[in-house]
Amino acid sequence: MVVAFRATGGRRSYNRWVANETMEDFALRFTARRARRWSFGRVANTALGSISFLALEAIGGAITLTYGFDAAILAIMLAGLVLFLTGLPISYYAARYGVDIDLLTRGAGFGYIGSTITSLIYASFTFIFFALEAAILAFALEFCFGVPVALGYLLSGLVVIPLVVNGFSKISAFQAWTQPLWIVLHILPFALLALSGAELTSWTSYTGARGAEGPTMMMVGAAMGVVLSLIAQIGEQVDILRFLPEPRSPRERRRWWAAMLAAGPGWTVLGVAKMLAGSFLVTLAVSAAVPLRQATDPTRMYYAAYDAVMPSALLALVLTGAFVILSQLKINVTNAYAGSIAWSNFFSRLTHSHPGRVVWLVFNVMIALVLMEIGIYRAFESILGSYAMVAVAWIGALVADLVINKPLGLSPKGIEFKRAYLYDINPVGFGAMVMATLVGLVARSGFWGGDAEALASFLALLTAFVASPLIALLTDGRYYIARTPEPATATRGRPCCICEHRFDDEDMAFCPAYNGPICSLCCSLDARCNDACKHHARFQEQLMDWLGGILPRPILVQLRSRLGHFVGLLTLVTLVMAGLLTLVYTQVAITDPQVRDLMATTLAKVFAILIIISGVVA
Repeated sequence: MVVAFRATGGRRSYNRWVANETMEDFALRFTARRARRWSFGRVANTALGSISFLALEAIGGAITLTYGFDAAILAIMLAGLVLFLTGLPISYYAARYGVDIDLLTRGAGFGYIGSTITSLIYASFTFIFFALEAAILAFALEFCFGVPVALGYLLSGLVVIPLVVNGFSKISAFQAWTQPLWIVLHILPFALLALSGAELTSWTSYTGARGAEGPTMMMVGAAMGVVLSLIAQIGEQVDILRFLPEPRSPRERRRWWAAMLAAGPGWTVLGVAKMLAGSFLVTLAVSAAVPLRQATDPTRMYYAAYDAVMPSALLALVLTGAFVILSQLKINVTNAYAGSIAWSNFFSRLTHSHPGRVVWLVFNVMIALVLMEIGIYRAFESILGSYAMVAVAWIGALVADLVINKPLGLSPKGIEFKRAYLYDINPVGFGAMVMATLVGLVARSGFWGGDAEALASFLALLTAFVASPLIALLTDGRYYIARTPEPATATRGRPCCICEHRFDDEDMAFCPAYNGPICSLCCSLDARCNDACKHHARFQEQLMDWLGGILPRPILVQLRSRLGHFVGLLTLVTLVMAGLLTLVYTQVAITDPQVRDLMATTLAKVFAILIIISGVVA
């Protein structure tokens, strides 16, 4: 006999509080139809407002300074094509099913806990780029107004928080009001340069530090690796696109597609244009005697452009300051918003608690402030190149499931994101991502030679596309759905038995532990049920099932004990530490032989501990 749990008054009050969508903005759940009240144009404009970020110009300028015009243009165009093609299916499924990038990842091959890792990857993207954009703003405040950089970091980080507290409603209003002015300030210097007959020879003939003998595959590949770090930007686009209203007529269907294409994969068209602009502006800044180490600063780039066409240096400075400040605020409200959603998803699954999206908003901004203080902008090219391996592996595995597995019937056609119906780990997406990441990092380390190093991001993407359908075939797709979902009953679902709020049927499931319907958020926050609604779906059970095929029964009995759980957790933590140390050892250029020997010795000790633990387990 199964005795159903009952929600206590405190539990019910807490879950009602975290379900306050005025603040939460559906951060952890299906985007309700009542929240999709905005017009197609309003949603698309809000999503496109994030394309103001000047890191695009900085990336275009940086790879031009390093590899020259020819290699930079080839890299930008080819990478832009990859970004568009990978962004299209993600945007379509997210907008159609009303889910953010995390919920989409859950239901497209990663599982309930497997997508926790991708939430961390996505959160890393948001605070890395928040830090880069805020650093650009801080440099602009110093250049234009003499504000100390340290104070500029603080101001550029904290000013975003009030704009993001209330989620999409305030962000969409901010983007709508600032968009016309931003467009004018962005186009103005290029239009005036064109009217004044500015020459492009210094740009098209620029060879860079390494491109004197013309572009090579290694140079183009290395430059593409930096650009492809932007592949996770599609997550920020779909965090907004999920608010697109459902079309009810053929005309609305056409408008839905136009908004989805323009604000989803369409961001890459504007992104490529901005990177090309950065490539041109950096040569203009160099011609204006800006030092090379400062030439990739977008503030210096646009000041050089305005200064070349404005009648006074003061007017050029004012226009540059206004443009940079506006651009960075527009992108960082999106970065901060997306980061708050990613951290909410990450910690809610690990801790079964949710203090509110605003807490994670502040948390994300604080991490970005730390990165700014340690000087992330000075090394952003190498940082983005390494980050691209992980981001490409994640997005590649996700897209492979959407465009290969689903059409072939290897994956369920819909997007099921609720804990009640998912395995903790789906080896299809999660396994493909791990394999692709390893291939990318090994290739980038130079282990397979210079050509493979240059094409590391492509090798990671190809690995994900091959591994995902292959693993789905080998597992027969049985790790997508842990139990059959109940059929939908109505657009407006029944009240949740915990928080007692009503949600759309897509957000509800029947919970045998509480003997009633439960919303996806209350289901995620519950720590008492131990996933009683599904069998052999928890990670520990899945792991034992997988090991059961290769290990003798006596060893399995020991692994299921408390000591076995402890040893398994210790092994996992040690493996992660060893992996991080290995990554640092292979990626960081260490010239001091004593430091390198110390790291090598440390790694040897870590691996020795792993061997000892393995012996104990055996």
